[in-house]
Amino acid sequence: MRTRWRTLLAVAGVAFVLAGCSANESGTSSSADSAGIGPAPAVPQQPQQGTAGNGKAEPDKGQPVPAPQAGAADRKLSRSARLELTATKVTDVVAEARGIAQGAGGYTGQESTGDRLATLSLAVPAEKLDGVLDQLSHLGTGLVKRELNTQDVTEQTIDVEARLATQRASVERIRALLAKATSVSEIASVESELTSREATLESLEQQRNSLAGSVAMSTVAMTIRNVAAPPPAEEDHSGFLGGLAGGWDAFLVFGGGLLTVLGAVAPFLLVLGPLAWAGWWLHRRRRAARPEPVTPEV
Repeated sequence: MRTRWRTLLAVAGVAFVLAGCSANESGTSSSADSAGIGPAPAVPQQPQQGTAGNGKAEPDKGQPVPAPQAGAADRKLSRSARLELTATKVTDVVAEARGIAQGAGGYTGQESTGDRLATLSLAVPAEKLDGVLDQLSHLGTGLVKRELNTQDVTEQTIDVEARLATQRASVERIRALLAKATSVSEIASVESELTSREATLESLEQQRNSLAGSVAMSTVAMTIRNVAAPPPAEEDHSGFLGGLAGGWDAFLVFGGGLLTVLGAVAPFLLVLGPLAWAGWWLHRRRRAARPEPVTPEV
């Protein structure tokens, strides 16, 4: 009986303690609200990795960022052109083309010029290629063909530059090994390897210079062919003026033919004329010296 009462008293005590704690929390909350203190502000969340504070994604600083690709303005372009012209005088057109190239800051490469055909190669600055082509296209009597080729060598240039950097570092390492070599066999082996790598380095430098030259200077291959001059336009010979012009032309033709005949006969007259005159003079003199016949009187 006593045990039951003890159990009831323990349960009642626990219930009283829980009711007191709940009332204390409610009172504390009400006091805070009445004092004008609002709820605690929310703690701002930190931006996640790879996201900026404004919500935009940003690259992870712990990972390498790929290099941006070259834009259209940074492309390395190698341009070349081909022209085929006709002209009545090939040498004059060749001289004019040479002058245009030199005036643009370029020069003449291979050249082969004849009376009927000429081929020449011109090198001009890449930024002036379009203007030079416009000037060259108006030379001669007509434009037969005009071609413009553009090759993107950006990737080749980047590749050669990267290989150059690697090769330079390799050459420097071999030179460092050569400085540390002590025996003759080590020196000979390292020098052989150094010579091989330096040759590769020079080849890469030549490739880079060739690519840079093709980008800076454009080539124009020209072919000039000779054509006969067009016949003159026929004139109108109708009317009085036309008849006068026709008569004058006929007189000139007749006079030219007469002079031609006189020119052909003149050598003979110079030789035969004096001989004929001498024969006539002798014949006349003999006739004068001969006595007249006497007629008998009847």
